[in-house]
Amino acid sequence: MATGEDWSRDEVRATVLDYMAMLQFELAGQIYNKTAHRQALLTRLAGRSEAAVELKHQNISAVLQDMGHFWISGYKPRSNYQRALAEEIVDWVRQNPLLDQHASAAAEAPASTPEHVNYERFQVGSPVLGRPRGFVAADAPDTYGQQPRVARIRDYAAREAHNSSLGRAGEELVVKFEQYRLTKAGLNRLAEKVEHVSKTQGDGLGFDVLSFTESGAERFIEVKTTTFAREMPFFASSSEIRFAQRCADRFSLYRLFEFRKSPKCFELAGPIEAHCALDPVSYRCSFR
Repeated sequence: MATGEDWSRDEVRATVLDYMAMLQFELAGQIYNKTAHRQALLTRLAGRSEAAVELKHQNISAVLQDMGHFWISGYKPRSNYQRALAEEIVDWVRQNPLLDQHASAAAEAPASTPEHVNYERFQVGSPVLGRPRGFVAADAPDTYGQQPRVARIRDYAAREAHNSSLGRAGEELVVKFEQYRLTKAGLNRLAEKVEHVSKTQGDGLGFDVLSFTESGAERFIEVKTTTFAREMPFFASSSEIRFAQRCADRFSLYRLFEFRKSPKCFELAGPIEAHCALDPVSYRCSFR
């Protein structure tokens, strides 16, 4: 098959099976080799390039994201997926309940604060809020039609958001990072004053960590933690939304991701809705 032609059902099925095998390894915390998987898959896809397979994997991530599922962190969701791909994934998930068991266990597993983190590489750039999804079909216009509606089967992001162990571990890591940041600037006294307020004063303040700028001004930091990809949606409470609006010049949300592998963080300063698509009912914050 020549590059650029429609992906056949057999090609779509083979690619979905390969992705799901990797996803289950990832959810279970088992080691696997993406390169080896990709190379083996290419032998079953006549004429497809590595770039085409990479894109198809990203499309699979997008379908899973629309279903409320976890996806493989290294394959950033790209939403211009074909209907046949969405149908194949939905059918596979329905026929393989083990995936739900893996995902539920991953969302609910207890977590501990990591001891050795490279804080020099801890903070990274935030995702960019994308344009509304369009069902674009550059490679197969005759088979794509209208954008498929993929039902959200389970909201694993919501399950993970209720994992108090993971949330507390993320907050403790941010406390350590803020102490490191201020100490590195020679501000040891300010570093000593960093406070884990959700622990010392209780939840409901609208933020989790009290820190400081290098000039000594207070900073209010809310922490949201996920084990999975940078683009995973998160949830903010109504009090957090209001507090961020009221104290916009001093509020930051720290989003921690890939927490169990190699924790990283990006910062959203000011009102949360300035950075995310905010659902007014569920307070779900997403970058789609």
